[in-house]
Amino acid sequence: MPINKDLKRLVRDRMKKTGESYTTARLQLLRKKPVSVASGFSRTDFGRIAGLSDASLKKATGCTWERWVKTLDKAGAVEKSHRDIAAIVSKFGTPSWWTQMVTVGYERIRGLRDKGQQRGGGYRTSKSRTFDVPLARLYGAFADTRTRLRWLDAKVTVTSSTPNKRMRLAWDDGTFAIAGFYAKGPSKSMVAVEHDKLAGKTAADAMKKAWGAYFDRLADLVS
Repeated sequence: MPINKDLKRLVRDRMKKTGESYTTARLQLLRKKPVSVASGFSRTDFGRIAGLSDASLKKATGCTWERWVKTLDKAGAVEKSHRDIAAIVSKFGTPSWWTQMVTVGYERIRGLRDKGQQRGGGYRTSKSRTFDVPLARLYGAFADTRTRLRWLDAKVTVTSSTPNKRMRLAWDDGTFAIAGFYAKGPSKSMVAVEHDKLAGKTAADAMKKAWGAYFDRLADLVS
């Protein structure tokens, strides 16, 4: 999303002068002069725009949004692709899930994508849940077809998987979800899902709600 009203106005002025699309005009302005951390936005604002609190980010990565933004700006990330930004983030040793969270949050802060939107224009939503079961049992509820059908009432195909770590599930509508699995202790584990290629914000919101319902049923099943 645009970081403030001034940036939005500048983008529209450029569009009138150049005939560029909103996305192109915004990117060109950001390339010329990235908005500085000292432009009136606090760390709380960064967390709001990114969709992830400073406290959660610092606990997981050791850094606040302010520090990540300064670091990525210095590396010229505002001019780079999503993959290239993620590569920069990963060099700091962040787990794969948090590498994506930092990358997407930075792109939102810098106006490179709307909340839930991918750089290519499609939309993505995410949902996570911690369950009071061992990691292997949680993963098994996804991997075993009969068990999965008991809580996930959708036509999906497992296209790739790494036991107890990761799984890719393809929907028959062309969307897909990546599930990451994490041990939180001997008898507690978490799954974090990113659902990609959604048609728009409405579809993304609906899928986020659907995953909440899926997890509710899964919790009843594995508890």
